[in-house]
Amino acid sequence: MAFYAISDLHLPGGDVKPMDVFGEHWTNHFEKISADWRDQVTAEDVVLLPGDFSWAMALKDAVPDLMAVGALPGKKVLLRGNHDYW
Repeated sequence: MAFYAISDLHLPGGDVKPMDVFGEHWTNHFEKISADWRDQVTAEDVVLLPGDFSWAMALKDAVPDLMAVGALPGKKVLLRGNHDYW
């Protein structure tokens, strides 16, 4: 078992705010994170996620982002961040 941590994913919350609004180098940022995650994290590992998962302002809009994180390998420990208003 290994421990990992990643924060500030800032997933788009539906179509609210894709990260590439901050520049072309942010295009497909979650796909890049997901690929690296799958290469390194196993089902037995623990991933600490200390917040800022989504730009969504309501939980119903954040659900797809949370589901995307949930589908990745590992046991996750989520802590709400300052952008996680829901």
